[in-house]
Amino acid sequence: MKPISMLRRYLLFPIVCLVTAAAPFVIAQESYDIVIVNGRVMDPETGLDAIRNVGIRGEAIVAITEGPITGDVVVDATGLVVSPGFIDLHAHGQSARANEFQAMDGVTTALELESGVPDLAQFIAMRSNDAVINFGASIAHGALRTWSMPEHEGNLNEIVARMVEEGGATDDLIDAFYATLAKGQYEELDPEHYPTLWRRLEQGLNDGALGVGMPHAYYPGVSHDEIFRLFEFAADHSTTIFTHVKGMGTTGVQEVVSNAVATGASLHIVHINSSSLWSYQTNLDIILGAQDRGADITTEAYPYTAASTSIESALFDEGWQETMRISYGDVQWQDTGERLTEETFNEYRKQGGIVIIHLMKPEWIKAILSDPRVMVASDGMPYAPGAHPRGAGTFSRFLGRYVRDQEVISLMGGLAKMTLLPALRLESISPQMKRKGRIQIGSDADITIFNEKKIIDTADFESELSYSDGVHYVLVNGQFVVWDSELVEGARPGRAILGRGAVF
Repeated sequence: MKPISMLRRYLLFPIVCLVTAAAPFVIAQESYDIVIVNGRVMDPETGLDAIRNVGIRGEAIVAITEGPITGDVVVDATGLVVSPGFIDLHAHGQSARANEFQAMDGVTTALELESGVPDLAQFIAMRSNDAVINFGASIAHGALRTWSMPEHEGNLNEIVARMVEEGGATDDLIDAFYATLAKGQYEELDPEHYPTLWRRLEQGLNDGALGVGMPHAYYPGVSHDEIFRLFEFAADHSTTIFTHVKGMGTTGVQEVVSNAVATGASLHIVHINSSSLWSYQTNLDIILGAQDRGADITTEAYPYTAASTSIESALFDEGWQETMRISYGDVQWQDTGERLTEETFNEYRKQGGIVIIHLMKPEWIKAILSDPRVMVASDGMPYAPGAHPRGAGTFSRFLGRYVRDQEVISLMGGLAKMTLLPALRLESISPQMKRKGRIQIGSDADITIFNEKKIIDTADFESELSYSDGVHYVLVNGQFVVWDSELVEGARPGRAILGRGAVF
């Protein structure tokens, strides 16, 4: 994604103004399914920031006007901001319960793009009709490279066949499936099997994947050649690689940026804060410098000083303390909240489970989030009572603590990082995203209405997850999932966001 051109912005803005100005004379007597009145409507693409009334019919915004309008349902947004729904490019919590926490945080679309999923069609089928907000995923390079290894392929095929025979995936079969996938993380894929990998990835794209998930920090056996050839694959298929770079510091970022520039592939680097640590400024300069020179490279960050991952993962292989510049006491066991010792670390590593890692400094996060080109994304974990709070509070925290309290960026600039920029990142892959991330006539009615003076996160590292404050209403595809600061029980209007390869 290249920065929005000023020419495009100024060509669009007069058109929107003309439509808005003319609207009272044309549509004042019409009635709508839902109207939002007296709100401060903010659209980062056109720059609209004014008190307006919004009319919704079905799943779309069909009116934005200063004149009076009526509807079957009326929301008085006096004193509130009416914003495009927040778009999270990096959400591992792909369940209805995880969706509920994100909806209360203003999120209307949450996508699993870093890790991806091994079977896109199965993922879409599983989530359909049980999604509070919109969902989608990339296709998982890490999983499919193991599936392309002859020594593991048969076992994985057998497990999948059993899932089909038994009419679903039991916990035991899921555990067996991922245990087998893990066996390939330290193994190199022979280039003679690259064609098998490409076919599997291509099938995922044809099923509607939004790109290729490449968190190769978690599978250190992968060769530099395989990674480079994957960039060639992405370029050939005009799709995006979403990567968790290998290692801390600058070398991981330099590798993927050079691959993207050499191949012309589209690249998104996830959580630049926790992948860079003390090297954040150098890495930002590399990424944004390449972007300024025409490379299709973007990045994101979350507004917390702690990360979270599996304790049994490759990130905790020997040398992790030196690599991260932390020790046992900086690692927190999710299930109990306890800080670890050498003894408990070794015990839990054998057992496996999720930890929270306290390894970043507040000034790093503030500096990264102040750059208008760095998107906000949660990296939210699957729902668990003691999970990292980013799955519940990322967007309210950013707006409350960083935009309002610390003034690192304007409110319009902050909203762009959570709405328009993620939509632009994906719209060349998914036509649906051209209607997301905007408050404009013809846009999807994915809308978040919040109090800019009160919005704040409440979830912390010590307690069970809790909902954010200050988000009053959230609509997804024209249906309320949050009404008057409360979840709408049973609301499931979320739709699959699919890549252009899928049949809509």
